Amino acid sequence: MSSDTVRAAWIVLGGIHLLNQTARRRTDDPIVLVRVAPQEVCVPSTTVVVRWDALGACPVSALTAGGRTADARIEGSALFPDAIAGPELREMVGEEAAPALVPLCYLAEHPGGGYHAYAQIRFYADDACFLRTTREPVGEGPVEALRWLDPVLAAHAASALRLNNHLRYFRTHFAGTELEYKYNLEPAPDIWAVSMELLKALRHGELADCRPEYREEFQIHYFDNHMFDVTGPDQERGYASFIPTVDGTHVLKRKWFTEDAFARREQLFTDIEISPDRFGEYLSTEMGLKVRALPPFRRVRYDIQCESMRTGHVFGIFFDRCSLLAAPDVVLSQCEMEYRRSRSLLDHDEEKVLREMERIDRWLLSYLAARGLATERTFYSKRSFLRDTVDARPELTPERGGAPGS
Repeated sequence: MSSDTVRAAWIVLGGIHLLNQTARRRTDDPIVLVRVAPQEVCVPSTTVVVRWDALGACPVSALTAGGRTADARIEGSALFPDAIAGPELREMVGEEAAPALVPLCYLAEHPGGGYHAYAQIRFYADDACFLRTTREPVGEGPVEALRWLDPVLAAHAASALRLNNHLRYFRTHFAGTELEYKYNLEPAPDIWAVSMELLKALRHGELADCRPEYREEFQIHYFDNHMFDVTGPDQERGYASFIPTVDGTHVLKRKWFTEDAFARREQLFTDIEISPDRFGEYLSTEMGLKVRALPPFRRVRYDIQCESMRTGHVFGIFFDRCSLLAAPDVVLSQCEMEYRRSRSLLDHDEEKVLREMERIDRWLLSYLAARGLATERTFYSKRSFLRDTVDARPELTPERGGAPGS
């Protein structure tokens, strides 16, 4: 294929048993090739998302091991209404095969010959998500010869535990460590409006190779936070903060650091049954920490999840507003960008995570600066903000609460 030839791509349909391995492939099993325009945001790509209503009219061919059995032209929106094969597909494959028909993979022609395959990992009436499973192209020859099919199914089977279970295709690098850039927003903006505008920018591809994370693009958080400065022992320095849950228990977030920094050790402890007046005592007697209470604050946060379609790495871009409970006029407003997780079977290079994070940091800082929101990147933590606040306004220092050793 010459370099100026448009790459061909297909969405491959077949029986669900070919993915979940509940039955062997039979010679009369239909394999349906839906010819589509290339759907990748970038090449190479790790993640491909397909919206059925954006495909337009697609040439469709049904094949079995014995050869081609039917051809048609079907609108993308008519392929899987309600995530069930539509009337035209049913007519092509027959009423026996139609109920089990699903997208098996997205297949992309490789310029040097052969095909790359992306396994179907999420499938809905509106769209589907596919994850690359072939490191090298497979199955040279005409697509209708199906020489790629056995290698593609074998690649899926080799990773079936990840691919056939909801969300297990994710992995997390740097487990137990938070990697985060911060940007102080001054003066404090309306973070809802700012969040919506940035989410719109990601949807429209203003950050190259990235889109909002598939079906997880935005979350809202609202909670009160009771933070303690952990001043000892030396190896435990950092902070501990209690966050209430809806069932009346608390989450305890621990971070270990002496100075504000890009990388900080982090751990969450859940289902802690304790009343707020005993927070300091719990840290001192149960965990052996020397602590100082900091002013409690209310945190409102809007989370945008940004996915690199090239690598599968997901980064959170969070807009934060923290206001002191005792003095709501004292506010810290920040944007935070941190590594979250990776949707990838093939690429496990942690250095690439860091390089991509630096690229997104440069774009995000430029984006914020152009809108007068922030001019520099920082590592300024909430602990530092609360320390600075009580230094400037000692009357905001919480009572010790009688916590031993605090």
